[in-house]
Amino acid sequence: MQKKLLTLAVASAMAATSSVAYADLLDDVIARGYVQCGVTEGVPGFSFPDENNEWSGLEVDYCRALAAAIFDDPDAVRYTPTTSQARFETLGSGNIDVLSRTTTWTMTRDTDLGLTFVGTMFYDGQGFVVRESDGISSALELSGAALCIESGTTTELNAADYFAANGLDLSNAVIFVTRDEVVQAYLDGRCDVYTTDASAIAAERTQFPNPDEHVILPEIISKEPLGPVVRSGDTRWFNIARWTYFALLNAEELGVTQANVDEMLGSDNPEIMRLLGVEGDFGAPIGLSTDWAYRIIKHVGNYGEVYDRHVGPNTPLAIPRGINALWTDGGIQYAPPVR
Repeated sequence: MQKKLLTLAVASAMAATSSVAYADLLDDVIARGYVQCGVTEGVPGFSFPDENNEWSGLEVDYCRALAAAIFDDPDAVRYTPTTSQARFETLGSGNIDVLSRTTTWTMTRDTDLGLTFVGTMFYDGQGFVVRESDGISSALELSGAALCIESGTTTELNAADYFAANGLDLSNAVIFVTRDEVVQAYLDGRCDVYTTDASAIAAERTQFPNPDEHVILPEIISKEPLGPVVRSGDTRWFNIARWTYFALLNAEELGVTQANVDEMLGSDNPEIMRLLGVEGDFGAPIGLSTDWAYRIIKHVGNYGEVYDRHVGPNTPLAIPRGINALWTDGGIQYAPPVR
């Protein structure tokens, strides 16, 4: 009898905890009227402010998609720039609702910090950039080089692993607190090499005074799945964040674009009908309207459109889709179906 009562008490407590977690953040966000999004201090193509402090980029468009799903308004977002050192504390303390900031999904970050990764918006890897005049053609030639690194990142750990595995001397690494300090130190000649995610190198290089004088080395030394992060424990908010990402991918796979989404409301394809809310109601279980995905596509577009807009071949970054292509096109981007 005592065991039965204890089991009921535990189940009751778990249900109460689950109920509280389920309802908290979405209600707060709706009452506030906007999503508070944590972004970088400024990485072109990913999250970058212009002279009017208007933010744009692949990761910014994810936040805009989230706002579109909730408010039918992609501009119902406010942006908080965060450093690598402070980003997780800023999210964990509740100062932001979602972190969408070139953040690598690792086991430690996913299990030790009380945070949960939503998905991988961009599959990346760590690279190196050097001055062309130094005549370096491979990362295997970097032994003893002064290496600029931002602290509090996976970059530090990856560099240590790579140099140790290849018998290279890393004793001249120069560590800085912010990305801006790292880049400026490299440009000032205080370091021979700058290392970080290859996409960030491509982005920063577009801002160098003479980009052609700097060479990105061919080696990619790590896996860097970059994606949005939310606090653990709020099932509904996590599902909204995750399915916002999945909606972008599913829309591209189904050929639904910002330009044709209204026309697609008349499609007889069951998958498109479910995605756009014409058939079934997949918004109610996560606290959203039936047309939540339609709102995302109408205001922001699909994943391919977001990619091409900010980092694709026709942008200054000129990053090919590669493994960030859909699984149907030889890449590894893949979303579960809406059904």
